[in-house]
Amino acid sequence: MKRMDAARAVLKHAGEDALVVVCNGMIGREVWTIGDRPTHFYMIGSMGLASSIALGLALAQPSKRVVCVDGDGNVLMGLGVLASIAVAKPKNLFHVCLDNEAHGSTGDQRTISGSLHLDEVARSCGYAWTNRVDGDAGAEALEVAAKELFAGEGPRFLLAKVEKGNVPGIGRVELTPPQLSARMRAHATR
Repeated sequence: MKRMDAARAVLKHAGEDALVVVCNGMIGREVWTIGDRPTHFYMIGSMGLASSIALGLALAQPSKRVVCVDGDGNVLMGLGVLASIAVAKPKNLFHVCLDNEAHGSTGDQRTISGSLHLDEVARSCGYAWTNRVDGDAGAEALEVAAKELFAGEGPRFLLAKVEKGNVPGIGRVELTPPQLSARMRAHATR
């Protein structure tokens, strides 16, 4: 399963009004390419912080669905946030990790997620629901899991194993961090 296809499947089920926080790197670029929305915030340049931002947003806006689209390298960089999310128990937070066992933005250096199962870490921390879809399970299994992800109260964590590799020539997020912040602030407070 390709990472971009997995992101597309999850976003399809998130809902158009969901506030979506996307990690830095290739995942952000892919979500931008799939279809930017004013409710998307792209973490540009700071690794491991998307889940922290999503947690703050979920706590500040409890009536809105907040989705964090993360990668394994980002989750590993901010591993302690899984515990903070679990303890805070935001019912509106849905955390997705697209796990290719590599740092895709910097040359596919291997991460440790092949040995450390991040869905089990989230479960151990106390997420209300966790699930894992292995890449060989296919797109249909991910569709089912994405529907389940959004079917209950959070915090919920879905890990999707995806292939290594990047989309050749993919564009970059075209907005600056201040523009992204202002845009998210305007939509989050509506």
